[in-house]
Amino acid sequence: MKDVAARAGVGLKTVSRVVNEEPGVTDDTIARVQAAIDALGFRRNDSARLLRKGRTASIGLVLEDLADPFYSPLSRAVEDLARAHGTLLFTGSSAEDAEREQELVLAFCARRVDGLVIVPASEDHRYLEPEIAAGVATVFVDRPAGGINADVVVSDNAGGTREGVAHLIAHGHRRIGFIGDLPRIHTAAERLRGYREAMADAGLPVHDGWVSCGTTAPERVRSELDRMLAGPEPVTAIFAGNNRITVTAVRVLADRPQLVALVGFDDFELADLLRPAITVIAQDPAQLGRTAARLLFQRLDGAAGAPDRLELPCRLIARGSGELPPMV
Repeated sequence: MKDVAARAGVGLKTVSRVVNEEPGVTDDTIARVQAAIDALGFRRNDSARLLRKGRTASIGLVLEDLADPFYSPLSRAVEDLARAHGTLLFTGSSAEDAEREQELVLAFCARRVDGLVIVPASEDHRYLEPEIAAGVATVFVDRPAGGINADVVVSDNAGGTREGVAHLIAHGHRRIGFIGDLPRIHTAAERLRGYREAMADAGLPVHDGWVSCGTTAPERVRSELDRMLAGPEPVTAIFAGNNRITVTAVRVLADRPQLVALVGFDDFELADLLRPAITVIAQDPAQLGRTAARLLFQRLDGAAGAPDRLELPCRLIARGSGELPPMV
């Protein structure tokens, strides 16, 4: 600033006023100061300026996996809202690992982010209590926090699954298989609950062999599908618990001569171009991200009160695979 002031022939306070767009400076002086800034390559130290205000204008976003198509629109929505608030976004993937999540979260806190948006992998978030007490606004998205009471934005996982399974039942299916993710994951547990509730509402039994929960590894999903579709009374329809399971199911079912009805939770790219096109229960990941980020910035702006739990609806998109009748 001293170099800029000397080159423009003004005082330090005048340079500060120009840089911070404060009133009381003539157009001619602004032009001279700006010319000196351009010539010298001067850059304002935003870190120092923001720290004086007690904020860093940065937030952290911890996702399960940046490579998962579900998280791309969620991340972009958070980034867009952060940008609208003049805030920088740091992003990292937990890889569904609790230790990695905690490492990332605390690394962001060490860099003094103003707030956090977290898709939790951990079941115990008490490690965050000192950070929250120190003023780090925190919103959980897609799944609730474990061990603490915090703001959360989720989809209606159970309700969406109930609708999808009821859709299969309405098309004549009585033996419906469910293949889901690890049951310790909140969303997987909620979707399994929705499946069981839909079957119970229709007065239908659920045999142990019709339910499989575990990793989304294609080898496991393929093996479980082959098992459910074998025997004298195979399932006639499949409900897939997330987009990765649905994609594997599409590959498995494509190799079978007999059509099997399929509904998947989460939409995915090209689902409408397959034959038959895939019926899905669609979340709105962008709306999840926008809602979580909006809630975070409300907290940063001073909004008080008890933690919020916001649940967003899902919607059934009927495309063909979920409308196939039972073939056996």
